[in-house]
Amino acid sequence: MGKKLVLPWWGRKKNTELEVSPKGLPHHVGIIMDGNGRWATARGLPRVVGHRQGAEALREIVRECGRLAIPILTVYAFSTENWQRPQAEVDFLMELLLEVLTDELETLHGEGVRIVPIGQLGDLPKPVRDQVEYAATLTASNENLKLNMAISYGSRQEILKAVESLIDMAVRGELTQVTEMTIAKLLYTAEDPDPDLIIRTGGERRLSNFLLWQSAYSELYFSDVMWPDFTKEEFQKALVDYQKRERRFGKIDENE
Repeated sequence: MGKKLVLPWWGRKKNTELEVSPKGLPHHVGIIMDGNGRWATARGLPRVVGHRQGAEALREIVRECGRLAIPILTVYAFSTENWQRPQAEVDFLMELLLEVLTDELETLHGEGVRIVPIGQLGDLPKPVRDQVEYAATLTASNENLKLNMAISYGSRQEILKAVESLIDMAVRGELTQVTEMTIAKLLYTAEDPDPDLIIRTGGERRLSNFLLWQSAYSELYFSDVMWPDFTKEEFQKALVDYQKRERRFGKIDENE
């Protein structure tokens, strides 16, 4: 795997900690961790350095979720489209995933984090898949934070897989009616409530095939901050913004 290259936080801003109310926090947060490569390129560094710094940022946000008692965090670790990147970068990302789930596993387990991989895990190299499955098994009974790691994940593929399952059930005579709940129970996140808040870093304003079904009524927060610079203070900004919003789910305010 080679020697680790860990660099200091160039340009990383230290913000004043915000007052996040313990009331009205999201139950489920999804994060599209974008901007690692651009963060590195802007500093004249190899893209892989940005990915490593991004792993450090994830550690901080996971611990902040634990501190705030946010029950579920779903992170977009590697999309199905990411396989199309240069092979050297894909190889590094797989090695980094293996490294993080090896080096950090005991710490995460000790902190009560339950690791749940979601996606087409069969696409992963066997050593990575084995470690991912081991991490899931080891932490299966933890209850402090559920960390859904979307790996080789694509929401359209997830929905297609659910539809294929519905067809199989109908052929076997096990299905008489299709409802939204029927489909939701066949998704990777069947155990979870839909995300209350989805955060995307890096300045882009799109979901990029992430939790498309589940995010129908999610609050969206877009940050121009690149993921390696997304500190717990930046996360708190997103939470404070979320707490100011009124969620109506298609209804109207009775006072209007």
